Amino acid sequence: MGIFEAIVLGVVQGLTEFLPISSSAHLRIVGDLFGWGDPGAAFTAIVQIGTELAVITYFFKDIVRIISKWFRALPLKWANPVDRSDPDVRMGWTVIIGTLPIGILGLLFDDVIETKLRNLYIVATVLAVFAVFLYLADRFSSRVKTLDDINLRDGFLYGLGQAMALIPGVSRSGGTITVGLLLGYTREAAARVSFLLAIPAVLASGVYELVRIVGTAEFYAVPTLVGAVVAFVVGYAVIVWFLKLVSSKSYTPFVIYRICLSGLIFVLLPLGVLSVF
Repeated sequence: MGIFEAIVLGVVQGLTEFLPISSSAHLRIVGDLFGWGDPGAAFTAIVQIGTELAVITYFFKDIVRIISKWFRALPLKWANPVDRSDPDVRMGWTVIIGTLPIGILGLLFDDVIETKLRNLYIVATVLAVFAVFLYLADRFSSRVKTLDDINLRDGFLYGLGQAMALIPGVSRSGGTITVGLLLGYTREAAARVSFLLAIPAVLASGVYELVRIVGTAEFYAVPTLVGAVVAFVVGYAVIVWFLKLVSSKSYTPFVIYRICLSGLIFVLLPLGVLSVF
């Protein structure tokens, strides 16, 4: 893998990670269109560390506050205890509980995720199917709940939505945002939960893949670092733009985009422009 390839893939990762359009699907497609092939689940996971560092940077004050209050709400002798019903404490538990499904399923089905599920026919189908789910959730949900309404049940359901993103084409943000909308959360609240919930899962996945491939022929140290840095910069800009967008607009443009991309894949695969694996 060369530096130019890493930069392009880093830009794609940064642009698509936080939008409900599936970053893994785009990395897979762009790799084929440029003749580079599938960059692989390992490279994808490691470069995603860059985008998650963008999340940590953007939400740094919120993260520090949530962690601080969560610890102070534990049944220990703290100087300034916090009530366990505090929204930040519940958000802390939401992130913990919501991380379990993707962690467990990711370990159980690691081989399938990195091989069979990267079939572009599966990716294209999933892109279209979950576009419909996102549209229905956005169109018919009440969208009245805020982050102050978060609870453990919702946290677990958010986690199941995130776990669906183990299938390339679902989109991590798309899965969690769809669940959030179905639960009645506002568009912006669902997006914020999606960002915060992804941090431990993505960082753990990236570190796991990094440890697994360091020293092997799969590991390209400099290009991978470059891709992660580019993903960080682009990802941060996308976070700022996306949160402003969803505060006043619907997710319909992303629904249309997913369906168009799905149709394009189904056209290009038989033509040989894209490879199935």
